[in-house]
Amino acid sequence: MAEDFRAEWERWRERRDRSLRNPQGWLSLTGLHWLGTDPATFDTVPGRWRVVDDTVYLVADLADGLTYLDTPVDGEVRVPDSGRVHHGDVQVEVIERGGWWALRVRDPQSPTLTGFTGVPAYAFDPAWVVEGRFERFPEAQEVKIGSVIDGLTHAESAIGVLRFTVGGQDLALTAFDGGDGSLDLLFRDATSGVTTYAASRSLQVPTPDADGRVWIDFNRAYNMPCAFTEYATCPLPPPENTLPVAVTAGEQKYH
Repeated sequence: MAEDFRAEWERWRERRDRSLRNPQGWLSLTGLHWLGTDPATFDTVPGRWRVVDDTVYLVADLADGLTYLDTPVDGEVRVPDSGRVHHGDVQVEVIERGGWWALRVRDPQSPTLTGFTGVPAYAFDPAWVVEGRFERFPEAQEVKIGSVIDGLTHAESAIGVLRFTVGGQDLALTAFDGGDGSLDLLFRDATSGVTTYAASRSLQVPTPDADGRVWIDFNRAYNMPCAFTEYATCPLPPPENTLPVAVTAGEQKYH
C-alpha cells in the first residue's frame, strides 16, 4: 500500500508543479490594490477605479488599452466580482474579501513566475499516511477565519472534525467542505515558521467512507498562495487547527 501512496504522491507533485507554472496562476501576481469610493489610479493598472454600493466601476479611455469581455473600454463600465479586465497580456481581476474590494493583477512575465524552480518538499514518508475518522457535524458551523491581511476576516462553514493519531497522540482538525465529498484542512504545526511556511499549510482529504474512515496523506500538505507572493489574501487556520506535533511531510518554505 505504501508504494501506491508514493506513486500517487509523485503524480500529485507533477500536477502541483504544472499548476504553479500556469501563466495566469498564483505566481503571476504582481499587484493587489484595495479600492475605495474615491476614484483611484495605480502604477500597474490603467484607468480609474472605485466602489459604489458594493459595485466596482472602471473609467478608461481607448488610449488606456483596456478590454473587458473582449470589448475595448471607452468610458465607464461595471466590473462584477471575479470580473476580469485585460491590458495586453496582463489580467486585472476584481475580488471581494470580507466586504473589501480589490484588484488582483496577473502578469505572465512576473519575476516570481519566470524565476520559479519548484517547491522544496520533504521526501515521501509512508509514516505520514495515517488513518482518520471523520465526525460530521449535525449542521455546518460558521467559523470566523482570519487572513494574512491584517483586519481582513470572513466566515467559513466547518462541516466536521477529522480525528487521527500520530505517535500515540490523539489529534483532531476542523474540516471544511472541499467539494465532491472531499475535506479541506488548513493547519499549522511545530514546523511552521521553521522548515515550513509560517502562516499555514493546506491539505485535501478524499471522501470518507460510510463509517467516516479515510486515509490522510500529509505528504500532500501544500503551501497556500501567500507562501509565494505578498499579493495573496490567504485565510489563516482556526485556532484549534494548530497541531502540537511537527508534521515533517509535505511542502516546505519557498525561497
